[in-house]
Amino acid sequence: MMKDKIIDVLKQCYDPELPIDLWSLGLIYEINYNELKSGKNEVGIIMTLTTPGCVMGEHMASDIKQKLESLDEIELARVAITFDPPWEPSMMNDEARKKLGFSDKKEDTSNIDADLK
Repeated sequence: MMKDKIIDVLKQCYDPELPIDLWSLGLIYEINYNELKSGKNEVGIIMTLTTPGCVMGEHMASDIKQKLESLDEIELARVAITFDPPWEPSMMNDEARKKLGFSDKKEDTSNIDADLK
């Protein structure tokens, strides 16, 4: 399925400041795709960053675009960055939480923002 292939690519894209992929960090808000007349797909990704001041945002978006467009099934990929809603640590999946030292989803993560800036 196309969505699974897109997610697999997103799991190969990393935040340069953290050893965790963008998908696991919860930075991907939306995945859209549709088949073009050529039979290939156009993909749209809406993502966010851990902080609005992150200088690597365009680099990460470019990395996603390049990796998606390298797939035979994808003709065009677009990546948009938004801060609505703002990212918060509770958006991470369990794997990312464990890598950052959080073992329980209910654990208070309000102080992690300072560590990620």
